[in-house]
Amino acid sequence: MAIESIKMPQLGESVTEGTIEKWLVKPGDHVEKYDSLAEVNTDKVTAEVPSSFTGTIKEIIVQEGQTVAVGEVVCTIETEGGGSEAQPEAVPAKEEPANEMPAEGSQKPKSPIKKEKGAAAGRYSPAVLRLSQDHDINLSDVDGSGRDGRITRKDIQAIIDSGQKPQPKSVTAETPAQPEVQQSAPVQAQPAQGAANVPVAPGDIEIPVTGVRRAIANNMLKSKHEAPHAWTMIEVDVTEMVKYRDSLKKDFKQKEGFNLTYFAFFVKAVSQALKEFPMMNSMWAGDKIVQKKDINISIAVATEDALYVPVIPQADEKTIKGIGREITELAGKVRSGKLKSSEMQGGTFTVNNTGSFGSVQSMGIINHPQAAILQVESIVKRPVVMDNGMIAVRDMVNLCLSLDHRVLDGLVAGNFLARVKEILENVSSDTTSVY
Repeated sequence: MAIESIKMPQLGESVTEGTIEKWLVKPGDHVEKYDSLAEVNTDKVTAEVPSSFTGTIKEIIVQEGQTVAVGEVVCTIETEGGGSEAQPEAVPAKEEPANEMPAEGSQKPKSPIKKEKGAAAGRYSPAVLRLSQDHDINLSDVDGSGRDGRITRKDIQAIIDSGQKPQPKSVTAETPAQPEVQQSAPVQAQPAQGAANVPVAPGDIEIPVTGVRRAIANNMLKSKHEAPHAWTMIEVDVTEMVKYRDSLKKDFKQKEGFNLTYFAFFVKAVSQALKEFPMMNSMWAGDKIVQKKDINISIAVATEDALYVPVIPQADEKTIKGIGREITELAGKVRSGKLKSSEMQGGTFTVNNTGSFGSVQSMGIINHPQAAILQVESIVKRPVVMDNGMIAVRDMVNLCLSLDHRVLDGLVAGNFLARVKEILENVSSDTTSVY
């Protein structure tokens, strides 16, 4: 018998720490090598930590909700053999290079200043930045205990617990003096946006922010700060589509085992229109725009306290039935907690079924780094003036498009929406097959 350690894995090149979101095992449980032990959340991905060994869980060292640096031990396992094995890495899907790559031809400036405690000393994780800003701690005055002098969340928490802020470091000969105006009026660290002190009265409920909720917040904030959002809406008459789907739904459910939803028709129409307007399937990459070859549709699925965006890959190559099956399976995985991080990667365009909540008009935030998101609103019956001047009750739906104006202009967005409208208004038993 031997006691082996499971460490926090490296979940991406620029990731330095992770939060244990949920333990999938407890002390005394028997696990096989590669079994999932815990769900881990970072500012980039959610992934599962696999077991490196076959054996019995001995001790849970890092509790749920706790954030630790990459390489720190999170639990121990009593193995059945005496030898140690290399720990498998929990590898999420590859990060988009647009987020990390400098502009073409650009270089990082060479600094004449001697680096302090290695290259990592000046880079801070989101958790470190958030804590330091919330407690007005100047990070340049903190000595990091992490790898290459990196400041960790534990370093900041220790300062907070002590109640003593670190003393400003003296300026050395190797550090250039700051301009006099800055010396006389130093800029103090400000609390993060939305992090102001909120008075808590008796009866108020304080809800801790989970790793998933924080990741959602960070991604939405990044999208709104970076992408200049524009918005447009189009009205679509889907009366014939509704009739066609309603005529099929009972037999379809008996034959296929899942519901044929309206949403599958919308996703199919969008994926078809994206083939004809590929610029809509693009991303901003700083010095260039990347037009994606594959049409991978992200769909939004909500739980009680979080929003997940799983992906239907190559949606343009799938039938309405195939898309409907994937929607059902992905939604089921989200709600049962079985969705993998790899199933949320690679999306190129998002379609959000806001109509399921009764919404008739909304402005979506773009799913970074995509260039657009389409909100499918509720199908409602309304009186409509027809071409012959008669008034008829029709099934109408609003399609609301938010777009990144760096990538897309009104002309291509308008033509794309018009094509989606044309496809949907011509869905019927005479023109469309779900198979």
